[in-house]
Amino acid sequence: MVSKYGETPGADLAPKYFVDSNDVHVRDFARQSIGDVRDEREKAVRLFYAVRDGILYDPYSLTLDPADYRASAVLARGRAFCVPKSILLAAAARAVGIGAHLGFADVRNHLTSKRLFEAMRTDVFAFHGYTSLLVAGRWFKVTSAFNRSLCEKFGVRPQEFDGGSDALLHPYDLSGRRHMEYLRDRGEHDDFPFDDFVAAMREHYPHWFASATRLSGDFETEGRFEPDAPAGA
Repeated sequence: MVSKYGETPGADLAPKYFVDSNDVHVRDFARQSIGDVRDEREKAVRLFYAVRDGILYDPYSLTLDPADYRASAVLARGRAFCVPKSILLAAAARAVGIGAHLGFADVRNHLTSKRLFEAMRTDVFAFHGYTSLLVAGRWFKVTSAFNRSLCEKFGVRPQEFDGGSDALLHPYDLSGRRHMEYLRDRGEHDDFPFDDFVAAMREHYPHWFASATRLSGDFETEGRFEPDAPAGA
């Protein structure tokens, strides 16, 4: 399925509906994040950390309103889960001349909060979002999802990006226990395939949207939960 918002293959620098890199606030954010650096690698690194730590991870911000997924809206809100954060990083990168695509995959999160696990009824996160950045002639896959303070509270390694290698989710935590497991690659896109995303959310989490009560809360304060561990372990 192709999003009704459309895609143009190869348009890794062009503004799009969701990756609205031409928005004045997105452009200002990108310029302020890179400062006066000229090196492309350093620009990409600074943008990565600006999004990773400047936008707090919030899985309860999931909505089915397309307006919420525009990079400019994500920036204004200041909280988001992996998909909107990846969209903002892609937009900020394009705003300063760095090519960017959006990538998606299904992952299994072995270490999440008890409340989120019970709300999702699974530890599989469908349509996890990451960003592919074209830096110095090479493409790198990076995920800016988890801010450092969240990682410290959950005992997992924060994703680090040096501008010369991929920065994807770690398979193990700091204690050597399973953390993230990649299950399915959903490919890369020039803009957010919103229709495909909605279809996946309704397929995997129909109960989430059936409730009239929208979940909210501070995910960082909930503490980690291991669904695979025996009760009381």
